[in-house]
Amino acid sequence: MGYIVSDSKETDLKESSIERKFERANLVEADLKEANLEKANLVWANLEKANLGKANLKRANLENAQLEWAKLEEADLEWTNLEKANLVKANLKEAKLKEANLKEANLREADLERANLEGANLKKANLAWANLRVTDLKRANFEGADLKRANLEWANLVKANLEGARLESANLLGTYLKEANLEGANLVKANLEKADLEGADLKRADLIGANLKEANLKEANLGRANLEGANLIEIRLEGANLIGAGLKRVDLKGAHLGGAHLEGADLEGADLEGADLTGAKLEGASGLSVDQLSKVKTLHNTKLDEELFLLLDKKYPALFEVPE
Repeated sequence: MGYIVSDSKETDLKESSIERKFERANLVEADLKEANLEKANLVWANLEKANLGKANLKRANLENAQLEWAKLEEADLEWTNLEKANLVKANLKEAKLKEANLKEANLREADLERANLEGANLKKANLAWANLRVTDLKRANFEGADLKRANLEWANLVKANLEGARLESANLLGTYLKEANLEGANLVKANLEKADLEGADLKRADLIGANLKEANLKEANLGRANLEGANLIEIRLEGANLIGAGLKRVDLKGAHLGGAHLEGADLEGADLEGADLTGAKLEGASGLSVDQLSKVKTLHNTKLDEELFLLLDKKYPALFEVPE
């Protein structure tokens, strides 16, 4: 049977510093602001709409806890176990969640703006519609997580694991994703404008209709990724791997593709106007036409199939000269 917490118990909780056992406790709407609950056992506890602002919950066990609409602003949840916890619409602004376990937790529509989740485990967590703006997510594990329509604007996801994550229509404007793992991730119609994905792994990622305008994908791995209809205006793809990638009808105006590997890529209907293809490798690429390539900035040292090269060299020899 769960604990019923009185006003006096709330006071005790706030002042206590010993390890507490409140498994299945009923703490609905409890005022626990600045409470010391370090290492507390709150498994299956009901903390719906509770006020835990600035509370110390470091290393507490909140597995399966009910925290819907809870106020956890600036709370300390470092190393805390929140596996399968319900945090729907919870306020976690500026909360400390470094190395926290949020595996399979429900954070739908939760507010995590400017929170610290460095190294946190969010495997298969539900973060649909969540606010993660300017959040520290370095090395966090989002494998298989649901981040549909989440706001990750200017968030730090350096070396984060997003393998197989769902990010459809997510806002990743200016997000830092250097060396992040996005293999097989769903980024359909995601906004990645000005995002930094240098060295990121996007093998087999689905980027249909995504906005990658002015994004940095230098040395990124996009092997067999699907970017059909994506906005790649002025994108940086120097040295990137795009072998076998789907690039049908992409907008690559002014794109930087120096040294990029595009062997076997499908570029049917792609707009290459003003693109820099210096040293790019396009052998075996399909859907390319003389008309498409005549509009690029340069083809200096570009590797092309012989037939296409001869046609272009005859009609547009200046494209193969050293660009000014």
